Amino acid sequence: MDMAVEFKDKVYVIELKCNKSAEQALAQIREKRYAEKYLQSGRKIYLVGINFSTKDRAITDWRMETLAAAS
Repeated sequence: MDMAVEFKDKVYVIELKCNKSAEQALAQIREKRYAEKYLQSGRKIYLVGINFSTKDRAITDWRMETLAAAS
C-alpha cells in the first residue's frame, strides 16, 4: 500500500497508480490484503484507489469502497 491514514473511528488504505486505473489500484489493495491488519480494529475501513495521469498532470480517476470491520 502506498499509505494508510488512521483515525480513531476509521482507516483509509490508499493505493496510488500512474497511468493506470483506480480499479487496478483497488484490485491491488484487495489482492495483497493491505487492509487485513485493520479488520479487528472496530473502525470503518475505506479502500481508496487513485490514478494520476502524467499526460494530464492530474488525478484522472479515483474510487473508494468500504469494508465492514469486525467489532
